[in-house]
Formats: sequence, structure tokens, C-alpha cells
Amino acid sequence: MRDLLACLRAMRLSPRAVIIAALAGIATAAAALALAGLSAWLITEAWTMPPVLALAVAVTAVRALGITRGGMRYVERLASHRLALDGLTELRTALYSRLAAAEPAVALRMRDGDLLQRTGSDVDEVGDVLVRALLPAAVAVATGAAAVVWLGLVHLPGAVVLAACLALAGVAAPWLTARAAGARAAAESAERIAFADHAGAVLDHAAELAVAGRLDGVRRAAVEAEDRRRAAIDRAARTTAVADAATPLAVGIAAVAALLLAVPLSRHADVTTIGVLILLPLSAFETVAPLADAARQLLRSTEAASRLAPLLHSPEARPRGDLPAPSEPDLYLVRDPRDIEVPWCGRLFVGGASGAGKTTLLLALAGLDARGGEVTVDGRPASEYADPTAAVALFREDAHVFATSVAENCRVAAGSATDEQIAAALARVGLAAWLAGLPDGIATLLPDGSASLSGGQRRRLLLARALLSPAPVVLLDEPTEHLDRADADALLADIADPAGMFTGRTVVIAGHSAPPGLPVVML
Repeated sequence: MRDLLACLRAMRLSPRAVIIAALAGIATAAAALALAGLSAWLITEAWTMPPVLALAVAVTAVRALGITRGGMRYVERLASHRLALDGLTELRTALYSRLAAAEPAVALRMRDGDLLQRTGSDVDEVGDVLVRALLPAAVAVATGAAAVVWLGLVHLPGAVVLAACLALAGVAAPWLTARAAGARAAAESAERIAFADHAGAVLDHAAELAVAGRLDGVRRAAVEAEDRRRAAIDRAARTTAVADAATPLAVGIAAVAALLLAVPLSRHADVTTIGVLILLPLSAFETVAPLADAARQLLRSTEAASRLAPLLHSPEARPRGDLPAPSEPDLYLVRDPRDIEVPWCGRLFVGGASGAGKTTLLLALAGLDARGGEVTVDGRPASEYADPTAAVALFREDAHVFATSVAENCRVAAGSATDEQIAAALARVGLAAWLAGLPDGIATLLPDGSASLSGGQRRRLLLARALLSPAPVVLLDEPTEHLDRADADALLADIADPAGMFTGRTVVIAGHSAPPGLPVVML
């Protein structure tokens, strides 16, 4: 809940807007409650067949309350959704501002899908807590209290029974629902991970496990994990069923109790009093019924807030020194147990299996992630320079291709690049024939971003970006992946040649196959 409160504070909710949304919801429920009470009085009073004019005011009031209920519900929807949307805007602004001011490693250490989920659907889930949990709870509390007080003025024992039934439907049922949902999510997560681990071991290392005599045991462990997951789902389903039954049970108890309490009153009480005693409790449950779903939403929003809070509290980037970045830097990377030196205009190939740390090393060279090692520029720590990344440009294998023109995708790396320079760069990386076949040349739109290109075309486009970049040090992550062997070897040779594609610049290449004659660091 602490994380959820932090996210709500970041939403900078206007107290006036919160009060207006809550009052509109309370007014809607109050109109429904008053409509039920007045209708009960009107029905029982009409049974006594009084003069028609004696009912005229009540009939008019019923119509007025019906119109008021619909109108206030519309106002409540407008107010609550505007409150939530304004809060989402503030939360996203705070989140993006914090990410922009934080160390680059904060975002780079997360997968793109994880970062997208946190800044997208998780923010939406936190916003939903207002409309689907907090405001409905406030309305239910206010309306339930009003119904109990109103009934207490008519018949005190009936008010006590109604309060108990409202507590059953509005407190016990949501608590059981949240408990069941939380237990199911926790059990499913743990057992799913255990099943995936054991099943992966069987699929990937069946032969080794069979030789060691452990294959059957690992299989049993996978089956047992899946059985535990299903048992947890069944237990949660039973608890959820009890919670779902609590509200109709409470309504039934309230209705039966009202009838039983009305019997002794029938000899001496006014008939309208008995009608209100019987019919009013049924309307009081209208605002309590959504609280089970509100509990589920509160749980989802709390989980989303727990993922957002670390981003909102991410440390700011360390202040840089006053030294300007050198125009011809020599980079040194201290990566235990060896030092890696990249001289000016030199070439270095970083090899290793997937997951060995090639990308992390490039991030360290770019000054974006200290996990790859300590970086010095001309013998000084990179942090002493005003902007150690000004001389270094990193082009990752998963760099984004935007849903815009080919030219604008290339200008990501060089905003002032001319059309002629862009066309020349695309031709140099082997996209001349592709470019000639486009209907509008470099002005052709890529409507689906990277999905508009093949894997090889996308790699060449990213390489054209690197070629256009003015940075004197270029870091390339898997630049020839998805190309056929002959094209990949030719392109890699051109990149590795000091007099080739990147003449006058330092180049570090990460990949799986090193070109001949190039210094290699294997991870």
C-alpha cells in the first residue's frame, strides 16, 4: 500500500476534483436510496386508496428522483474519469521525468517489454484504482451509513440488522475476494516458475539427467509443481465462490429479517412504515455489490504500483565534471581480470556466446552501465568529463525503427543529415537496390516500423544510422545479424577496415564471428 500511496501522490490529484467526483457518486446513490424509500411509501400509501391529489407530490418526487439519479450518474462518470485521466497524465509525466533524470542504466537494465508494461499498462492499472475501487468504496460507505441512519429513525432493530448485512456484503466479501485473488496469484507464480525450471531441465538435459539417474525425479518434481498450482487455483476458486455468495446471502438475510420484524409491527404501526422497513434495505445493497470487484482492482493496482515505485524513486544521474569530452579519445575499459584498450581510429571485436555480457560491455563503453566495467577516457574516469557520451554512439541490435519515413529513421542519429547523405549511407550499407524500389525513395513511410522491414533490411538501416552519426567512437551490437554469410562477411570486412566504412573513427563490434586480423576480446 505504501507504493500505491506514492503513485497516488505522484498523480497530484486535485482535492476539489476528488470531492466533486465523490459527491456526484454519493448523490447518485442517495437519489436511488431516496427513490426506493419514497417508492415504498407511495406503494403502501396507494394501497389504502387515498384521494389521488394526496399522492401527486410523491409521484412528482419519484419522477424527479429518477431524473436526478440518471443525471448525477452522468456527472459522476464525467468527474471520476476526468480525475483519473488527469492523474494518469501527471503520473506519466513524473515517471518520464524521473527516468530522464536517472542514470541510463535504470532503464537499460530492464527488458523493453518490462519497461513498456510499467509505463503503459501498470500506469493504467494505478489510474483504475480511483474509478473502480476508491470512489465506489467511498460512495458505498456514505450510502450505507445513510441507509442505516434512515432506517434507524424508522425502526432501530431493523437498522442493526441492515448494518450487519451491509458489513457482510461490503467488508467480509471484498476481504475474502482479495485474499483469494492474492493467494492464487502468489501460488501460481511460485509453482509456475518451479514447473518451468523442472520442465526446462527435462527438455534441455534429458540425456544427462538419464545418465545420472535423476530424470524420473525431475519429471515428478515438474508434475508435482503443476499439481500444486492447480490445487492453489481450486482453493482460491472455493474462497471466491464463498465471497461471491456473500452479497446475495446478505440481501436475503436483510429481506427475511425485515419481513420477520414487520410482523409484530403490523398490529399497531403505520402501513407505510412497514413498507419502508421491507423495501428500503433491498436498495441499500446497490452500492455495496461492486465492492468485490473493487477489491480485485485494488489488488491489481497495488501490484502495479509495486513495479512503478522503484522507477519513481530511481536515483538521479551523478553530476558530471567540467572537463570537455576529447575529440579524439582513447577509451580504456577495466573489466576484471583484464584491461581492454581501444586506441583512436582502432578496431576491436568483442565475441562470446549469447548472455556472455557483450552488450553490457558496450553499454559500459558508452558510459551507460557501470556493470560492464570502469571506463576511462585518455586516462581519466569517464565521470570526470562533462559528457563522456558525446564522443560515443551506441547502436544496439534492438534499436527502435519508428513508424515514419526512411529518411527520418536515419536522422535519428544525425538530425541535420541531407537527403543526399542519407541516400549515400543507405547505398554504402547495401540498400541501394531496396531504396530504388521504394515508391517515394527515402521519403517512403514505414507504417509498421520494424515490421515493415525484413531482418536484414532492419540491420542495414541501423548500420546506416551509425554511418551518419557524427560520433568519433561507434559501438555496433551484432551489426550483420540476419544477413546471409557472404553479405555479412563483406559488410563486416568493410566495417573492420580502418580505411573502409568508418574511416577516421574508432569502432567496437560485438558479435559471434570475428573478421580476420581484428583484435578480439572473448567474454
